[in-house]
Amino acid sequence: MVCSNCTQELNSLNEESSDKRIYVGNVDHRISEATLIKMFSAFGKIESEDFLLHTRGPKRGEPRGFAFVQYSTKEEAILAKEKMHGRLACGRPLVVRLASEKAVSDTSQNLSKGGGVVISSRSGSTSGQMSRSAKIAAIKNKLKTLEENDSRSAKKQKQAEGTSP
Repeated sequence: MVCSNCTQELNSLNEESSDKRIYVGNVDHRISEATLIKMFSAFGKIESEDFLLHTRGPKRGEPRGFAFVQYSTKEEAILAKEKMHGRLACGRPLVVRLASEKAVSDTSQNLSKGGGVVISSRSGSTSGQMSRSAKIAAIKNKLKTLEENDSRSAKKQKQAEGTSP
């Protein structure tokens, strides 16, 4: 059983930053982390950005094609979304949304399967650790999976009890 207080704490932590955070998708592989920061710094102070890379296979170390940028205010994030969504970058239209509009579980499922690593930059420094919001998303996804598995097990048990002589 999952602790309801844990779920509430995760939700409140994620909501604090998700309204200031944007998802940037359809990013061409030729666009570097530094270029992405330059492109989005015109709309406000960037507190952090998460540039995702492949961790396995022939594309190991190459960009995965999406990133997250966190601004200091919600207004800056909304402005960046309005100005950059659909804008061409290396011939590809960028997909820009508030992170709260993007299903967080999509990213956390990929991370929990080992599909990628988050390179998180805070004030210009880069580390190989997952960002706070990515960790929260991964934990939420695991909690959801546990809850689903528990409910499936209970249903199977009830069905088995109902069919036995």
